Amino acid sequence: MEPARGPHLGRRRAIRVSQAELVQTGLLPSASPLPLVVQPTGTGLSLSAWLQANRPLIEQQLRRHGGLLLRGFEVGGAGGFERCLHAAAPGGPLPYQDGSSPRSQVQGHIYTSTDYPAEEPIFLHSELSYAGCWPMKVLFYCVRPADRGGETPIADTRRVWARIDPAVREAFCTKGVMYIRNFGDGLGLSWQQAFQTAEPTQVEAYCRRQGITCEWKAAGRLRTRQVRQAAAVHPHTQEVVWFNHAAFFHPSTLTPAVRDALLAQSAPEELPYYTCFGDGSVIAAEVIEQVRAAYRLETIVFAWQAHDVLLLDNMLTAHGRNPYTGARQVLVGMAEPYSLPAADPPSDRK
Repeated sequence: MEPARGPHLGRRRAIRVSQAELVQTGLLPSASPLPLVVQPTGTGLSLSAWLQANRPLIEQQLRRHGGLLLRGFEVGGAGGFERCLHAAAPGGPLPYQDGSSPRSQVQGHIYTSTDYPAEEPIFLHSELSYAGCWPMKVLFYCVRPADRGGETPIADTRRVWARIDPAVREAFCTKGVMYIRNFGDGLGLSWQQAFQTAEPTQVEAYCRRQGITCEWKAAGRLRTRQVRQAAAVHPHTQEVVWFNHAAFFHPSTLTPAVRDALLAQSAPEELPYYTCFGDGSVIAAEVIEQVRAAYRLETIVFAWQAHDVLLLDNMLTAHGRNPYTGARQVLVGMAEPYSLPAADPPSDRK
């Protein structure tokens, strides 16, 4: 028998596992298939224990929906959240290496979701899609919602891909995306923070392994360049996804006040982050606006509740952050490293 619908669920869905009576599933009031909402039917159900017992089901639903909003479970603080990562993915949480967002370590490989200023939005992106290796799973844990705002908007990258003009997709897929990063100029992360080491030789070794060109400049500053895919084929669903940081790192995505202040000091390619096509040619602002529009049209927003956990397939679902007021506390952990096979990334596929 299907469990009764809970107060926060939309349409009901049956869950066919031995522990079916422990949870109920449904959708947000918008009825979007992303995310699937999972709630316990009673009280005191440990999220880490439930994840451990139902991993095959979770994988199946995650690949279908792209994200699960796990609401009303007992999480157990940061330590319990770390156990959830171990339960959801073999190998447990990953270090945040080659990162681009300011974060504080809470414990182990559990971090604050971002320390970026509360008044600034963070555009949608897939975690570390600019890197040679990225996490397949990203989990967020809301310890305390913001007083106002602070949502984590999400978007299905399969649908983002489908919305982008085929000519634009073909240009990106043919040329790839070049990411230029500048460290040590007093803006953005330092290279020590990004690479989690104070040893230049370790940075150089990491860059060699990941296909990153690094250039040391005066006064210990560092510039890196890497060319990556614009789209990728999901290894399990075999669907094409829009998977890059082209819009996220493009100057035109910054708020006007921040963009104008930065460009008053530096040329675009000297900014902490800059994107162009893989052949070095400029990506016009109007092209990036088409990409941003595709993300916006697919964006889903929900209000955090205390102790919510959001489990995302990082390749199927992008995420961001809305501005907020109040003492928001959201933690993040990443798991299950993955790299593209040696074969070329997909060309424009319907």
